[in-house]
Amino acid sequence: MRLHELAPAEGSRKNRKRKGRGVGSGLGKTAGRGTKGHNSRSGGGVRPGFEGGQMPLHRRLPKRGFKNIFRKPTETVNIRDLNRFESGAVVDYQTLLAAGLITRNAKQVKVLGQGEIDIQLTLQVWGASKGAREKIEAAGGKVEVK
Repeated sequence: MRLHELAPAEGSRKNRKRKGRGVGSGLGKTAGRGTKGHNSRSGGGVRPGFEGGQMPLHRRLPKRGFKNIFRKPTETVNIRDLNRFESGAVVDYQTLLAAGLITRNAKQVKVLGQGEIDIQLTLQVWGASKGAREKIEAAGGKVEVK
């Protein structure tokens, strides 16, 4: 087999339909759109979700709950995860992000008191639970709430 002998498999390639190119083509005159009506016109057709005037599904279904549009994504970090830092370190948003304890879309970070901590840290976070604050201060660290 040579390069010039290569050809696609028989029947694998079809010519595209050339609409509106004469009656003999089978797709002349109205070009497969039928006669009259919304879809026969240019720009015709309906928007997504339109059900022909029937009340659309997204309006028939009940709406439940409340979505606070001012919500700020808050992530939590337990004090057991803070043992990876060196003693005396200042732990803030950037440090937690670099350590992979929070994701980039977190706007606020709250420290929770699950686990134990045995190193002295200075935490600069959005919030801390009472239990977490007590354990950090007992270990000789401090919590600065922004």
